[in-house]
Amino acid sequence: MTDTADTVAADRALKARHRAMWAQGDYPALAADIIAGLGESLVEACGVGPGDRVLDVAAGAGNASIPAALTGADVLATDLTPELLEAGMRLARRRGVRLRWQEADAEALPFDDAAFDTVLSVVGVMFAPHHRRTAGELLRVCRPGGTIGLVNWTPEGFVGRMLAALKPYAPPPPPGARPPPLWGDPEHLRELFGDMVTDVRTERGTVRVDRFATPEEFRDYFKERYGPMISVYRANAGDADRVAALDRDMADLAARHDRGTEPGRLVMEWEYLLFTARRTA
Repeated sequence: MTDTADTVAADRALKARHRAMWAQGDYPALAADIIAGLGESLVEACGVGPGDRVLDVAAGAGNASIPAALTGADVLATDLTPELLEAGMRLARRRGVRLRWQEADAEALPFDDAAFDTVLSVVGVMFAPHHRRTAGELLRVCRPGGTIGLVNWTPEGFVGRMLAALKPYAPPPPPGARPPPLWGDPEHLRELFGDMVTDVRTERGTVRVDRFATPEEFRDYFKERYGPMISVYRANAGDADRVAALDRDMADLAARHDRGTEPGRLVMEWEYLLFTARRTA
């Protein structure tokens, strides 16, 4: 087997693991409960409107795709995980929204160059392991003068810190993979997109998360629904001490980010970066 064949096989295995990871739990329910407003915010920031050709990359269950379609845009939602797309289809039918859904890898999008007016993603492409390859695909399929719009968790924010806290318990990342929260660093985005974009705008915002009574309730909710956390717990399932330590770390992290003033009510502000830019010619 050649080196190239080895690389292809390793990449396929990696993507299969990612697909399985996001199929675990119930990410569509989590997204609806926690970040429902982020898709609408990004669609508005990108100026999506009737007739626009919109591609939502790593769309999940359509957090941004469905709001984009509600503007009258021609929307294609893509994701590596078909289970998430199926959940999105059901949600779109319930809301009476028409759009297209297609399984696709953010690092190898099966679309022509310059095929879309707007290319966007809400806390999605940040989890593709090879950042430069992914950014190159977003640029390639966006037409000159079109818009690229992203919402990503920041390294300094709660989710960035949560992913960092999970890392010591997780298997080593594959060669070349970079941490997802780097996509929430404006400098990293400038490095990725360079002079291929102009009119760059970045804005930090927060999602208020106040549905949990205690840090332990937050932890248990995510243990049941959030694929990356489920995978880490499963990787440590045979070691009771490590599972107990992971339980403590996740609850302690939430407790440190509690901004609430009422007993029995956990209040957190999760920081994200909203990025928009125009594709240069």
